[in-house]
Amino acid sequence: MSLSSQSNRDDLLKAQKNLISEYDKLKACNLSLDMSRGKPAAAQLDLSNEILTLPIDNYINCEGNDVRNYGILTGIKECRQLFSQLLDIKEDNIIIGGNSSLNLIYDAIARYYIFGKLGQTPWCKLEKVKFLCPVPGYDRHFAICEEFGFEMINIPMNNNGPDMDMVEKLAKEDDSIKGIICVPLYSNPGGICYSDEVVERLAKMETAARDFTIIWDNAYGVHHVYKEIKLANIFDIAEKYGNDDRILYFFSTSKITFPGSGVALIASGDKAIEEIKKRFGVMTIGYNKINQLRTYEFFKTPQGMMLHMKKLGAMLKEKFDVVLNKLEEEFGSSDLLTWAKPYGGYFIAVDTLPNCAKETVRLAKECGLILTNAGCAYPYGKDPKDSNIRIAPSYPTVEELEKAMDIFCVCVKLAAVNELLKKN
Repeated sequence: MSLSSQSNRDDLLKAQKNLISEYDKLKACNLSLDMSRGKPAAAQLDLSNEILTLPIDNYINCEGNDVRNYGILTGIKECRQLFSQLLDIKEDNIIIGGNSSLNLIYDAIARYYIFGKLGQTPWCKLEKVKFLCPVPGYDRHFAICEEFGFEMINIPMNNNGPDMDMVEKLAKEDDSIKGIICVPLYSNPGGICYSDEVVERLAKMETAARDFTIIWDNAYGVHHVYKEIKLANIFDIAEKYGNDDRILYFFSTSKITFPGSGVALIASGDKAIEEIKKRFGVMTIGYNKINQLRTYEFFKTPQGMMLHMKKLGAMLKEKFDVVLNKLEEEFGSSDLLTWAKPYGGYFIAVDTLPNCAKETVRLAKECGLILTNAGCAYPYGKDPKDSNIRIAPSYPTVEELEKAMDIFCVCVKLAAVNELLKKN
């Protein structure tokens, strides 16, 4: 029987009885599956094991510096060159940090909060600071904004990126709006890729705040799965309009090599990066340069990194296929669940009927499947429709993922039927 939001009460009651029986059988299996975060699987991590045993005979880098010692605040030249070529960013505008781009984002916001940006008033001295937040988005970005007490404004996403009419209007009118946080390629969680037009409008738009900042978290910039999408170079565009200092660009190898011990970077325009270097000079004497050298020696060239990413992409594709094929099989002719196929990244976002996401996640947990909390993709954890759920397929094995999707689909249907019966 095909279920939909238009099914009559008798059909819904029959479906409810069958679904409860199926759910109880799954619950009796006592499964324990955690799909709450987008962690790489062990097989993915194994592809980078060689980085731990690389025979490095000479710790003197190309500029004659001993990477085992203090110094080299901006990161070793080899590593900056590698990422400069990979991402098409000027080498002098890149600083290599520690393992976490999220840490660099937090620190960047903290610096502007405490000291201000390029001579502007520190954000801590302002009555109110607001940030534009494309939704659904990354929960950890929202957590940072909430930590600093910023007011977050939801910006709806469409197939090309955030609603730019809304972004431009708000940014132009309100000088308390200090920035926007973006995951521009294969966005978390929807897999949306910003179009060239969206990138240009962001780079050139008029803003009331002179210190307006675009947090450009290109976390999945090389994580192609089904198709390689080319993201417009926001620095090239921003330079044309004199707005390159508006950009704070972040990237890391966290999901390329090892999440706990990769390398991350921050890049910006000439004036902004010089100010960041000044603050870094007080904060640290330099990050882990031995790790930077190992990363460089492992990849050598952008081509080397992309060959590595093809192997990772093939592993992710196998798991994405499991999820997408199951969703099509169970809901292809139903309106109980909607989704879009991402071309890359790490997640698949789905939308249940309104008021069903939290219940779906609760039912799944009772059945041994832990999903990311419903609402996490919205500021303050408040999804206005209670419909969005993020599926993170990377960590389980294919066999585990197949079981997880069986549970998930039953829970979606049961939550939907229960909700429809309230109104029918």
